[in-house]
Parts: sequence; C-alpha cells; structure tokens
Amino acid sequence: MSAVTPRERVIARALPPRAKTVAGNTLGALADLCVVGLLGLSMWLIVSAAEQPPILHLTFAIVGVRALAIGRAALRYTHRLNTHDAALAQLAPLRAETFTALVPRVPGALPTSRRGELLAAFVDDVDQLQDEPLRVRGPLVTSAIVVALSLIAVALISPVAALVLFVSLAVSGALAIWLAARSAGSYDRELSAARARLSDALLERFTRTDALAAFGALGQARATIADAEAQLSRVQLGRAGSAGRTGAILACGAGAATLVTLLLVAPSALNAPLMAAVTVLPTAVFEIFAQVPAAFAAARAVRASADRVAGLTEGELPAELPVELAEGAVLEAPAAGAAGTGAVAPLADTTIELIDVAVRHPGASRPAVAGVNLTLRPGETLIVTGESGAGKSTLALALEGFLNYEGSYLIGGVEARSIPTHTLRATVGLCEQTPHLFDTDLRQNLKFARDTATDDELWAVLERVGLADWARPRGGLDAWTGERGALVSGGQGQRIALARVLLADFPVVLLDEPTAGVDGPLADKLLRDLMEAVPADRSVLLITHAEVPAELRAERLALAT
Repeated sequence: MSAVTPRERVIARALPPRAKTVAGNTLGALADLCVVGLLGLSMWLIVSAAEQPPILHLTFAIVGVRALAIGRAALRYTHRLNTHDAALAQLAPLRAETFTALVPRVPGALPTSRRGELLAAFVDDVDQLQDEPLRVRGPLVTSAIVVALSLIAVALISPVAALVLFVSLAVSGALAIWLAARSAGSYDRELSAARARLSDALLERFTRTDALAAFGALGQARATIADAEAQLSRVQLGRAGSAGRTGAILACGAGAATLVTLLLVAPSALNAPLMAAVTVLPTAVFEIFAQVPAAFAAARAVRASADRVAGLTEGELPAELPVELAEGAVLEAPAAGAAGTGAVAPLADTTIELIDVAVRHPGASRPAVAGVNLTLRPGETLIVTGESGAGKSTLALALEGFLNYEGSYLIGGVEARSIPTHTLRATVGLCEQTPHLFDTDLRQNLKFARDTATDDELWAVLERVGLADWARPRGGLDAWTGERGALVSGGQGQRIALARVLLADFPVVLLDEPTAGVDGPLADKLLRDLMEAVPADRSVLLITHAEVPAELRAERLALAT
C-alpha cells in the first residue's frame, strides 16, 4: 500500500463526513436524472400528442412531466443545500487544522516570509479546497451514474443511438479535457502567485500608510495594486475563456450526436415518439456530462492549492522546532487546579532549572545562546541581561516551547520536552517584546486571555497595570486599539500585554524587553509598574538589555554575545 502523500492529507481535511457525501451524491444523481427524463419524456409527449391519441394514453406522460419538473427543482435545491452545508461546515475545522499545523513552524520553518503569500495560502488556497467535494468528486460521481443509466435507457430503445451517444461522449469529452488541461494549466499555476501579489500590495498599502504618505509613495502603492489586480484579472479571464472553449466543444458534440442519430437510426425501426426521444436525449446527457471536464479543471486548481498548503504545513519539522505533545502525553507531570489558559491546568511545582542549555534557530550553523545555567523558584525574580544579539529572546522562545533546546530544561523536576505543550504554555506565560494587539476594542483584546472574565475583573486588572485612568476617558473597555495597536503607545501596549498575562494567571511570567519601545525615565516607571503588578507568589524572568532600576532587587544573569 502506497503511503499517503502530503497533498492527500491536506485534501482529506476538506472532505465532509462520508454519510453527508453519500446523501449529497444521491440527491445530485436524482436531480440530474430528472433533467434527462424530463427532456426525453417531454419530447415523447409532444410527438405523441401530435398523433391525437385518446387523452387517457397521454395521462401517464403528462403526470410524469409534471413530477419530473417539480422533482428537478426540488432535488436540485435540496442537493445544493446539502452539499454546500456539508462543505461549509467542514471549512471551520479545515481552517483550524491548517492553523494548528502552521503553529509549530513558527518561528523559522516556513518556506516564505512574504505575508501576502502566507495569507493567500491560508485564506484563498484553503477556501479552494472546498471545491474537492463540491466541484470535483460530487460532479464526477453523479455524472458517471446519470450518463451510465442514460446510455442503458437509450440502448433499450435503440442500440445504434446508444452507440452514437457513447462515441460522441468519448470523443468530445476527451478533446474537451485535453484542451482544458493544455490551455488552463498555466493559468492555474499563475493564480496563486497573482493572488499573493495582490495580497502583498494591499497589505503594504493599508499597514504602512503613514510611511508611504511621509515619503510620497502612495501613488506608487496604488499603481502596484492596480498592476496586481490587472494580472489577477488576466489569469481569471484566461481560465474563463478556457471553460468557454470546453463548453463549445461539448455543445458541438451534442449536436453531432443528434445529427448522426437522425442519419443512422431508421425511422421505420422506431415509432415517431420514441424516435424523437432518442434524438433529443443527447442534449440532456451532454448537459450533465459537461460537469466532467469542469471537474477535471477544478481538480487541477484544488491540487495546486493543496500542494501550496502542504508546502507550508506538511513538510518535516526542522530538528530545532519541537513536536507538540498532546495532553496526557506524560503522567509524571503533576497539575494544579483550573488556572492558566482555558481549561488546561498549569504544573503544581513551577521551579525552573536550566542546566547548560543551548538554543539555535532552524538552519543556523551555531547556537544563538549557549551554556545557560539558572534556577528560578516560585516567587523569585531573575533578570537576564545582555547586548542585542546575545540570544535573550531566543532563550524566551525556548522556555515557552517554540524552539527546541540542548542541555536540560526542568520544570518541577520534569524535562520540559516531555511535558504536554498546552500544559507548558499554561505554566509559562510570555509577554512579548512587541505584543500583538488586535484591531478591536480593549475588552476583546483582554478577553483573549480569559474569555470568561467579567467587566469588573477586566477593570481590576487594568488598575493593577496602571491603565484604568488612561482607558476611562477613551471609552473604557470599548476603547479601540487599532490595527496592531496603532492607537496605543508602546508602553500602553506592554501594559495591555501584561494585563492579559495576569488574566491568564500564569505561575511563571517571562517579560521579554518590556521597555524596548520606551525611553528614559518613562522606561523605568513602566518597568516598576509592570513588576509591581505581578503577584508576589509568581516567578518572573525579566529579559532586558536596558539598565534596571537599582531598587528592583533580583538575581542577575548576563548572557554573552
């Protein structure tokens, strides 16, 4: 048995449950059978009525036409409702699983640093995967069923007409698929690049507006967006043109099948109503069969998107990046009550020991930091200093479980690499050097740390970090922070980040360069406020290259560059 490829693993995440797939395919086949049956029976009825038989001879056909017409509309609606509901319901777990697969690769294991390319892969390419059940597998299955049953029905009336229809389907179908593959293949390859370029241009324009305006480059940014839009339009028009040519080939095939049937099927072999039915049926069958070339075209686009997503999420992790462990992966890691992040409990014993620890980034030839030895007990504060490039932030990433380490990193006597990832990150909370603030209000930015927090609890934590007086005149908890915190200062952003750490109630707090965006006396005041806000029973590891106020009594560890 061949191994499952990365592309197949990505596509499998987009497939709805089997029961929903079977139900959708059944409804689709019934709806398409109604289309074929309606056209054939209608033609039989029209010709039969022209012969003016007794009305009772036509009653069954009249009722059948009405039933097929109603059934076509009702079944088509139910089919679309069922299949799209199943695909959209699968989209949420698909995005969640893709994001989960991306997380271990940050930082350092993604093959691109272009934000637009990553955004296009995570949004456009993941959305494109929905076409696998909707426009690839479903249409292929229903078309195969309906075409096969139609050929059998025509063969029962006239074997010659069935043979003509089969040959026409085979020849025109093969030609349409070949033409679509030849003309649309290059467009499918260009589509992702065009989307990524447009995303890059839009992100550049809207996230760097101030800088572009200051240097008079707004016009150039608009021109770049226009060029990217033109390129994307050209690719999409090319794909649409390919689809149009494919449709033209199938239309010619349907016409040829009808004409050849008229020439080869002797009128004397069939009565007039049956002759009319087999003559017109190729039109309906080709209408259903037209889904097949379109499905092959959609399959190419889906597989191209799946390859791009797999390139970001399915590659082998570098040795420097840890493999995330699920909860329960180790039994000897004791847990406390329901504190920490969400429902995951932190470790009971939070004594941290580093013994000759070294950390390197993916692909680096030498460690960014090496030979680190320290002990941090509950309630203690340790200050890690060093010049820029000494590896302070790299050490913080390792302590948080984002990078592997050499040596020994113990929490409560348990090796950190054997502790479930969520437990580790519920125990050690990182307040980043540049905290990410979402483009929403202050309330929601805080509740990302604990979504059950009440407004009273949010105000209490704002008081502790010294932000309550700042927030009240700006709308309180409804104050907007802006894109990436554009409406708050660097110091205020650090206080918001610390408020989130306090809400999450981490036993161990890592403060990574908290005064990086603040100068002079304001930096000292910010640092004092941050340190005072942390409860006395919490461990604090302060990482900084700046001078620390003398009154902050703590052990110090200097890292060499």
